Amino acid sequence: MPDFSPLYAPFRLGNVTLKNRIVMPAMGLAICGDGAPSREVAEYYARRAKGGAGLVMTEGVYIDHSSSGDNPMLGRFHGEAALEGWRRVASEVRAAGGFCFPELWHVGLVYSSFDMAVGAPRYRPELGQVSPSGYIEPGKKVCEGMTQAQIDEVIDAYGRGAETAMELGFDGVEIHGGHGYLIDQFLWPELNKRTDRYGGSPERRGQLAAEVIAEMRRRVGQGVPIVLRISHWKMVNYKARIAETPQELESLLRPIVDAGVDLFDCSERRFWEPIFDGSDMNLAGWTKKVTGKPSMTIGSIGLDNDMQSSLMEGVEAGRSLGNLTRLMEMFTRGDFDLVGVGRAMIAEPDWAKLVQAGRLDELKPFKPSIISDVLLPASRR
Repeated sequence: MPDFSPLYAPFRLGNVTLKNRIVMPAMGLAICGDGAPSREVAEYYARRAKGGAGLVMTEGVYIDHSSSGDNPMLGRFHGEAALEGWRRVASEVRAAGGFCFPELWHVGLVYSSFDMAVGAPRYRPELGQVSPSGYIEPGKKVCEGMTQAQIDEVIDAYGRGAETAMELGFDGVEIHGGHGYLIDQFLWPELNKRTDRYGGSPERRGQLAAEVIAEMRRRVGQGVPIVLRISHWKMVNYKARIAETPQELESLLRPIVDAGVDLFDCSERRFWEPIFDGSDMNLAGWTKKVTGKPSMTIGSIGLDNDMQSSLMEGVEAGRSLGNLTRLMEMFTRGDFDLVGVGRAMIAEPDWAKLVQAGRLDELKPFKPSIISDVLLPASRR
């Protein structure tokens, strides 16, 4: 059995000291009625903190912008009812012994409507959708790129979201900059065809994320942790890449580092897979190496099936000791600083405590139906 004790060392992130390196990452479960989390949702997050997670991230929550997202069952970070629900989430996670960050989100042209015939999001002009250049996968232009005024509106909305998070009692904020959503659409050259200061070179593609972080930092002050989630893969393209070489990745992320990000949350479908030839390091490892900033890894940790297999095909994802052995090899050599445990922690809220105690045989496997099992009261199942 691997030595898991390094995962239980404290970690300083901005003005917050986490009790361990285990994070419940943001996962969109579509269980917020009209964007407002219920008491059961607050209890769900708090239960993972009680089970030992040092940091709990909420699901992605739509910022206060006209086209940030259209799914009424996903969290909204504006409106009185929604904000009171998120205030309760922050309070209950803290009471259970964890820290809590909301993940602020703008989906750009990736909406809940999906056209199966072409394998791409469906453009919905009535919602006033925005994107860097007006392109959706697979390379179809559906609207004009954002004007400077529209970019400024989005930056302001992210800044207000960070300010709101502090007012509600959260301990920091995460920005969703991966999976093909708005900020990632600027990072990804396939969708960013701009020729101004927001497009072209890797440094320019990172400019919007940098300006969002700078505005959030201006509003919340020094010390408050600001995390950026990044990824190669997209909801519409599992083979996508935001950088082809370590040098390009460094150039892309440099403006973001200079703007004051505290940590990169590096999302992969399988954390053990390398991203560049000639190295066995994953995205989190390379991001930490080229930026000098702390990083978090996430992607099928503790499972023997990846997200696509277990969710899209409805199969059970069991425990994988080999997976955890590889995780500890990478962690102890310093590839990353935090570990995001997603579906395995949905299935087993005590994951952190059980792993610390070496009781791996007690970990419950993940299965798709468990989402409704753990979130809905028996009367509504």
